[in-house]
Amino acid sequence: MSAEPTRPQSREDFEVAVICALPIEYDAICLAFDKFWDEEGDVYRKARNDSNRYTTGRIGRVDVVLAQSAGMGKVAMANLMNGLMSSYTALRLVVLAGICAGVPSQEKENDILLGDVVISKTVIQYDFGRQYPGEFSTKVSIADGLGRADASIRTQVEAFESDHERGRLINRAAKVLTEIQDKGKKKRRPVDYSCPHPSTDLLFESSYLHRHQGSSDCGCSTTQACNVAVATACEELNCDASYLVHRPRLEQLVSNQDDATFAELEIFVGCIGSGDTVIKSGERRDKMAKKHGIIAFEIEGAGAWDGAPCVVVKGVCDYADSHKNKKWQRFAAATAASVTKAILAGYMQTDKKLHDRGGSGQIEASSPSSRHGGNVYGSITAKHVVAGGDFSGNNQTFTFS
Repeated sequence: MSAEPTRPQSREDFEVAVICALPIEYDAICLAFDKFWDEEGDVYRKARNDSNRYTTGRIGRVDVVLAQSAGMGKVAMANLMNGLMSSYTALRLVVLAGICAGVPSQEKENDILLGDVVISKTVIQYDFGRQYPGEFSTKVSIADGLGRADASIRTQVEAFESDHERGRLINRAAKVLTEIQDKGKKKRRPVDYSCPHPSTDLLFESSYLHRHQGSSDCGCSTTQACNVAVATACEELNCDASYLVHRPRLEQLVSNQDDATFAELEIFVGCIGSGDTVIKSGERRDKMAKKHGIIAFEIEGAGAWDGAPCVVVKGVCDYADSHKNKKWQRFAAATAASVTKAILAGYMQTDKKLHDRGGSGQIEASSPSSRHGGNVYGSITAKHVVAGGDFSGNNQTFTFS
């Protein structure tokens, strides 16, 4: 019988944070937790100027701090990151989890469907650049753009590009999704995280606009839709099915099963476009995706990317076109939460700092070619020890017994 996990002693014991922007994203992530450390109130406090609200707990074997930004967009997320990093100074991984818009692909093996999950290899801020007459030019140079992911993040993310590791990740996430769906049903106010039927996964040709067809008494035209049309479902507007894009993977799903299952989900790794402008144009989506190699669009990643070692994990809920709706959002939030927990199952924690428990230990510092040279030996018996020295680039080793 496994021992009950020990609650972290301080904020410095947390290496992982999960952040999000929307309540549906937050709720889905909460269902991925196995234990909460703050059930009876806050135990860790926060830095003086930190305005964030935190939830702490355990996902699998990893202690995690969870936070939701005070609004959508990169500014709200950057503010969250500033407070997070001031209170939790030992973080080595921040996962931005939630929902996004996917970019369709004409390649069968790369065809993104609703409910699939994207993982960031890079993030590009698509609304940062210069507006020329008739064209907006995104800045993508090293000097102007977002930085590269942390080396440890790149190593992990690149592993997910292999069929073997991605398959293992999908298998782990499948089990987690079932847990999340079961927990959702048992909540005080039950929440349905089941997958909508794949026949509701509609992708129209990029140029086909979501609008009233043949109506002259509204604001719809050949280039834009009226407000009523924007808020109306495709089924009610009678969007023409002859403009639907032929997708073999989706058609196979529809023909093979009555109910969609997580086993059919795919995970894609690549460049994610991030900006405060919500994309609702299939033509603009395709143009930017082709130019920058973008596989998905969202609106918080740019605010979090440079603030800490970060990876974006988001479930696809629409296609960034005029036909987008909220039908798949809850399931997409659940798939993102499932993949997040599956990623953390493989997270390698660092050696912990020595916490005083009234014991003693031995310390050895070795630096043969240091300015002061030699080895230093000592016994730790006091509650607080401060050691100082001047070393010049060699490894120092500390051992305790």
